[in-house]
Amino acid sequence: MKILVLNCGSSSIKYQLFNMTDRSVVAKGGIEKLGMKGSFLKHVRQDGQVVVFEGEILDHKVGVEYILGILTNEKHGCLKGLEELDAVGHRVVHGGERFNSSALLTEEILEEVTKCIDIAPLHNPPNLKGIRAMEELIPGIPQVGVFDTAFHQTMEPKAYMYGIPYALYKKYGIRRYGFHGTSHRYVTKRACELLGVDYNTQKIISCHLGNGASVAAIKNGKSFDTSMGFTPIEGLVMGTRCGDLDVGVVHYIMEKEEIGLRSASTLFNKHAGMLGISGISSDMREIEQAKANGNERATLALDIYNYKVKKYIGSYIAAMGGLDILIMTGGIGENAGTTREGVLCDLEFLGISLDFEKNKSFRSEGLISTPESKVKIIVVPTDEELMIALDTEEIVFNRTKS
Repeated sequence: MKILVLNCGSSSIKYQLFNMTDRSVVAKGGIEKLGMKGSFLKHVRQDGQVVVFEGEILDHKVGVEYILGILTNEKHGCLKGLEELDAVGHRVVHGGERFNSSALLTEEILEEVTKCIDIAPLHNPPNLKGIRAMEELIPGIPQVGVFDTAFHQTMEPKAYMYGIPYALYKKYGIRRYGFHGTSHRYVTKRACELLGVDYNTQKIISCHLGNGASVAAIKNGKSFDTSMGFTPIEGLVMGTRCGDLDVGVVHYIMEKEEIGLRSASTLFNKHAGMLGISGISSDMREIEQAKANGNERATLALDIYNYKVKKYIGSYIAAMGGLDILIMTGGIGENAGTTREGVLCDLEFLGISLDFEKNKSFRSEGLISTPESKVKIIVVPTDEELMIALDTEEIVFNRTKS
């Protein structure tokens, strides 16, 4: 079975083609600057060869056409024809309260996804455009939606409710939804597989640290709590997002700076976080270099980042009543030893003991805790695309089987 995984953003489309026989990636790539001048497609073949095609890629339908074209290209492709493609899996950011698992995409399901646009105006529309484009280009091909929010639907009301009038929750669905669910689901299951323990009996904290970042608590195989909320802006300080913020600050800044809702949203989503604090970059590598050169604001930004992650870890240990496994994933969690050290140092009193020497240069998959550590600290590279492909395979196969 060959499955194409699509992740459609407002100005980009990422893709991976999987051969599910051995779960190998046959080809992958992405389109950047979609609908803008200078748009291009970067395609990586299974042998590692990279080809770049520049062109006027005006919208998602044209973008998907480009992708299907390169996959079936005689010179650079890997499919003899589109009939070799068995199914398509889509990342869909928001499923609201309707979806607690991935779903075969039907008109009824797509209507429900459309209803979530109000709470995910930046993400769900391009996700839907990719689905509709594929529907037009390969009519009848099975398509599956894998929702970022679905994994966190097991949270209890005490974890997902806000202190607002209950009527507003019922009327508008204002609650904590959480995101990065596909990543948290993949790495927690993978960690238990590597450690040889039962997923359904473990207390786990998963730290997905990238430009967007979240921490999730998973108890006995179910999401117990997570740092992102109604939108992905809540929680940790991120690359350009502010994270947890007193709502009074929002009102105060809007009043003093005389800005409207759109400008305020841009400020807190695009110009805050590590970029806003450091004044240097949203890239942790550049901030760490600035710190090494004695930049005080870079040092402050890194201290704040590490402190926020550490605080969430501590609160989730208290909420779950203990911890068995602590996972570091995402671009920063997988590669930044200094960040892992900053987050995990001085937690021995909680049974968390980091192997500092091993951690310094660790860039793979495996344990970075000491043998004496009561909590297993493990680095697990995330693979959301594989998780989407696996869900798609299961849903399409089961439908065909039944």
